[in-house]
Amino acid sequence: MSTAKRGGAVTMHDVAARAGVSIKTVSNVVNGYQHIRAETRQRVEAAIADLGYQVNMSARTLRTGRTGIIGLAVPELSLPYFAELADSVIRAAESRGLTVLIEQTGAVRERELDVLTGQRRHLTDGLVFSPLALGPADSAALAVDFPMVLLGERIFGGPADHVTMNNVEAARAATQHLLDLGRRRIAVIGAHEGETMGSAALRVQGYRLALDDAGVPFDPALVGEAGLWHRATGAEAMHRLLESGVEIDAVFGLNDALALGALHVLHARRIDVPASIAVIGFDNIEETGYSSPTLSTVSPGREQIATTAVDLLLSRIEDSEPDRPFVRVIADFEIVGRESTLGEAAAVPLTAAATGRSGRDGS
Repeated sequence: MSTAKRGGAVTMHDVAARAGVSIKTVSNVVNGYQHIRAETRQRVEAAIADLGYQVNMSARTLRTGRTGIIGLAVPELSLPYFAELADSVIRAAESRGLTVLIEQTGAVRERELDVLTGQRRHLTDGLVFSPLALGPADSAALAVDFPMVLLGERIFGGPADHVTMNNVEAARAATQHLLDLGRRRIAVIGAHEGETMGSAALRVQGYRLALDDAGVPFDPALVGEAGLWHRATGAEAMHRLLESGVEIDAVFGLNDALALGALHVLHARRIDVPASIAVIGFDNIEETGYSSPTLSTVSPGREQIATTAVDLLLSRIEDSEPDRPFVRVIADFEIVGRESTLGEAAAVPLTAAATGRSGRDGS
C-alpha cells in the first residue's frame, strides 16, 4: 500500500532514506543503469512504489541531456507483426528504464523522412526505425545526428546499426518443410513484381533456392502477387491462383496475414488443409496458434530483434566511442510446424530447430 509523503512532493532523498541507499544509487535505478545488484534494485523500486515517487522528467532532461524516452517508428500497427514487435520493444525498453514513443508512418515516403528530420526527435534520446517506403538510394538520409537502430530489409549497409531477419534462409527452410512433406507444386503468395530489395524479394529468393536444391522446376504460374501483406490481399491472391486452374499442393504465404487469408479461401471452398493443400506462413504472430487449422509458420526471432535493437540503441545513447563501426545483427529463426502442414500429427505444436543462426558483422 502506498504511503506517499504528506505535505509535499516525494523526493529522491526520501526514496534513498526509505531504501537505505545513496541518492546516487536511486538515480542509477531511475535512469536504468544495468550494473546494480538485483537486491538493491528491488529495494529501491519497492521504496519508489511505496512512496509514490514520480520522476521529474524536465529536471532529468536538464541534468543529463536525456529524456529517458526512445522512439519506435513502424509502418502499420494494424499489421499483427508490427503490433507484436512494438509490444516486444516496449517490454525490452521498460526493463531498461526507458519509455517508448511510437510513430506510425503508413509506409509513406514523406512520413518516413519526417521521422528522421521532424521536430518530434527532440522528445527522444534515439530511434528504432523500420522503414518500408525508403530504399537503398535513401541510405544517405540515415546519416542522422542522433542514435538510431534500423530494422527491416529495405536498406543494407547504411550509416546505422541494423537488426534484421534471416529472410532468405528462413524462407528456404519454410519451403523445404513443405518439400519434406512431399509437396512439389508449391505456390508463393505475397510477391512484389520487379522488387529487388525488401522482404518479398528476399523470401522469394529463399523459396526458389529450396526448389533448386530439390530439383523442382520453378513455375511462374505459382507466384501470387500481393501489394500490401494483409489477410484480404492473401485471400485475393489465393482466389486468383485457384481460378487460374494451376495445380497446387502447398502454399507459402510470405507473412502470416497472407497465409491466414489463403486459409480462409481454402476453407470457404471446402478444400482440405493439409490433405489437399498444405499452408505455411511467416512471422509466428499469436493468431497462428488459434486459427483453424493452426498455422505452420516461421518464427523469425521477434523477441531477439526487439531486445537487440533496444540494447544497441541504449549503447549508442550512452556511447563514449561515437565513431565505433556500425554493426548488423541477423536474428535466429525456426520453423514452427502446426496442423496446416502436419495435420493431426501436430495436435501438439512441434517447433523444429532452424538451419540459420544469428550473426553479427560489420555494416
